[in-house]
Amino acid sequence: MTGAPDDSSRGAPEGSAPPPGYLGAGGPIHRGPAPELVEAGYALELADAPLLSRGLGLADLAHVIALDVIPDADRRALLAALLDLFDEEIALDARYGDLVNVRERVLEERVGTAAGWLHAGRPRREAGRIAFRIALRSRVLGLAAAVARFAAALTEAAARERDTPMPEYTYLQVAQPTTAAHWLLSFAYPALRDLDRLRHDFAQVNRSPGGAGGVNGSRFELDRERIAALLGFGGLVHHARDANWQTDVFADLTSHAAIAAIGASRFAEDVELYGSAEFGLMRIGDELCRASALMPQKRNPYALVVLRGGAGTLIGRATGVLATQRTPSGRTDNLLYAYGEVAGAVELAARLLRLAAAVAESLTIDAARCERALRESPAMAADLAEAISLATGLDYRSAYRIVGRAVSAAHDPSAAGGGEALPDFGALDAAAREIAGRPLGLDPAVIADALEPAAAIATRTVPGGAAPEPMDAMLAGCRDAVARARAWVQRERVAIEQAEGDLVALALP
Repeated sequence: MTGAPDDSSRGAPEGSAPPPGYLGAGGPIHRGPAPELVEAGYALELADAPLLSRGLGLADLAHVIALDVIPDADRRALLAALLDLFDEEIALDARYGDLVNVRERVLEERVGTAAGWLHAGRPRREAGRIAFRIALRSRVLGLAAAVARFAAALTEAAARERDTPMPEYTYLQVAQPTTAAHWLLSFAYPALRDLDRLRHDFAQVNRSPGGAGGVNGSRFELDRERIAALLGFGGLVHHARDANWQTDVFADLTSHAAIAAIGASRFAEDVELYGSAEFGLMRIGDELCRASALMPQKRNPYALVVLRGGAGTLIGRATGVLATQRTPSGRTDNLLYAYGEVAGAVELAARLLRLAAAVAESLTIDAARCERALRESPAMAADLAEAISLATGLDYRSAYRIVGRAVSAAHDPSAAGGGEALPDFGALDAAAREIAGRPLGLDPAVIADALEPAAAIATRTVPGGAAPEPMDAMLAGCRDAVARARAWVQRERVAIEQAEGDLVALALP
């Protein structure tokens, strides 16, 4: 009740004022927060203090420098105190609410009423939003660097294996001949799209809500462009209310972190399958495996299951962030839960992508086993049907049925000549008589050429195909995209570091 005496057992320490700004709908609240609220709410906010602390320090410096109405003496005192506080580990008492409140209390003790200028034209949430974006932008760049490393590792592995034939699998069934390089680049391209998404996310995160005021500006004149420049932001969140309550940007980022991890997980699942004894097509480094504690013969590809589990965790985090953002506008509960979740999701995704890159860097392909798998399987069946159609003028579906019938007979161990991967010339002619009513009348060399994996791969000359020419073009394109992404990450890191350093230097006496 308003006007009730302080109850030290349920709020601020005995003899002290309630936390600054602790208000209710009916006016000032004179009782401190309930311990249940402290445990469930305030403590949750303060758990993100390590994430937000540095950004709050920068936000406060920029606000004090940009707010022209502060008396010079108060400005000097406040800037000096903020600089002293910048790298200091202050005691966190959850009874006083979030880190903004805790910092204000410390500053009031040190510089008195000069600390009150921190809230001139700026609500508590604006400082928190700025700090969150400062914390996120470096993490987005870290994730982008990890994704670029993964894409680069896949690209360089593909360059080494450009001419290594291997079976292509669909539904875990042998489909057609491909190359290890073409298979590897099928994971590099999604990673490059991850980089495009992260570049967009960074541009959105790296926008300033500074100077937006409570909901639509303030009587205090604040140069929003200057605040953004001081903090190293690339621009403004233009709408003042949107600047305070934006949610979609953070949901996007968390979802994109999960998507990047899913791409790495799909690669890991293929490697786990193709690296098993049943396939034996490839192997990852010993340093990414773990021995069984019981079975001495087992070499468990531990890194691969870490990637799969991490991707699943990030799917859950992305869903959770989306759920907490589904609130009416003008509320804080969405970001109360999002601060740690979003930043943690980006950090986890970066760890996973660095691990995926290490897997790709260590990967070795067993070229002999890959070729043997091709020759011992019916992987050339579609090529054989295409060659028959092209050489005889027979429609493709009839050629398909002829090869299918002959392959079925070749796989029947009870039939004469059965048990082979692919049919011989005689079996094809027999199937042609049955399906088309006449023999194929082909030169056996046509059939022999159609059954040669390297010759088949050489025909894949369409853009994006597995033949050498389109592969060289894709390798060059991937290398260029990775180089541009790495240069962008480095430029943004340097720009942010420069702006933050300049801001601190500007605050010095």
